[in-house]
Amino acid sequence: MEFEPWMLLVFPLFFGMGWLAARIDIKELLSESSALPRSYFQGLNLLLNEQQDEAIEAFIEVVKVDPQTIELHFALGSLFRRRGEVDRAIRMHLNLVERGDLNEEKRQQALFELAQDYLKAGILDRAESSFAALQSTRYEKESLDFLLEIYQKEKDWLKAIEMTQRLTALTGVPHGKEAAFFFCELAVAELANKQTDTATVHLEQALAVDPQGVRATIMLGDIEAEAARHLPAIELWRQIEQQDAQYLPLVAERLLQAYRQSQNENGGILLLEEYLAKYPSLDLMNVLFSAILQRDGAEAAYKLVRNELKRHPTLLGLDKLLEATLLDVKTERRADIELVKNLVHQRTRALAMYRCKRCGFKAHHFYWHCPACNGWETYSPRRTEEIGVTA
Repeated sequence: MEFEPWMLLVFPLFFGMGWLAARIDIKELLSESSALPRSYFQGLNLLLNEQQDEAIEAFIEVVKVDPQTIELHFALGSLFRRRGEVDRAIRMHLNLVERGDLNEEKRQQALFELAQDYLKAGILDRAESSFAALQSTRYEKESLDFLLEIYQKEKDWLKAIEMTQRLTALTGVPHGKEAAFFFCELAVAELANKQTDTATVHLEQALAVDPQGVRATIMLGDIEAEAARHLPAIELWRQIEQQDAQYLPLVAERLLQAYRQSQNENGGILLLEEYLAKYPSLDLMNVLFSAILQRDGAEAAYKLVRNELKRHPTLLGLDKLLEATLLDVKTERRADIELVKNLVHQRTRALAMYRCKRCGFKAHHFYWHCPACNGWETYSPRRTEEIGVTA
């Protein structure tokens, strides 16, 4: 492209237009900055200097001076809730909900924040009504999640089941496992009132929504065993191998007792030996140890533990081996072995616990519902040493 003389006239024009645009932007910026209250800049300065409490007070002054600072209302309300100042968060968000000049989208946002404030404060009835009012909005899924949490806290299992159904319909994600546990909780309440038939219906409903639900199968077996129907109980508990074999140790003692009541203790011991060979477990071994000790004597019980310890070396297994050794040991050596056993036992106490996979909470008893994080089926049915957890 060749240079043309008329281009000399265009360059000053472009320069002038750029200068004019910059002047306009600067004036607009200065205008917007001068419109902001001085407290706003004080708050920013305090925040940058990590003086959070003073910064919050400065921002509150901004809100008082300029009620149109909607986003600042939301930010302060959320901050108050995180800091545990729930009363202030409620006032902040309630003020937004009650404002007549707020558009519907912002009002829904304010109501969602307010519902969380109520939940954090433990005002469950108001939290429930607030979340329920957000159906068919952009906050519906989150509101259903929170409602599910509320109904679990209130032990309103029927409403909790309804929430799982609505969440499944809304998201397409199955919630059958959670619903199965809620049906089991309904069954627990019915059994406490001696309503066995109703409890059985709830447990069958649990298996309908989650066919792999081990807890419902165990409870159905318990109902059969309580009614002295031992063979049906055995059949139910044996189904656990197909559902999830790692839970077999939880019913090992039940199975053995049912076989004994059916006059077939040897069949029960044989079944547990098969399980132990396929699914090594300290709890299975302990049940078998007691059964073989009672039936065949100390030497047979010792061999069982020794062979299992060779196959799967663990400190808990060593503890049991030392216990078996003490059953048939010479007097002069007994004190030495007892000393070693006591030392090993002190070490293994921390290894013989169940551990929540979600929060790490440990307990000597197995829980279907973690008492620490409220998670369902978060406990492994295996002891901590068996799953490689030593801390």
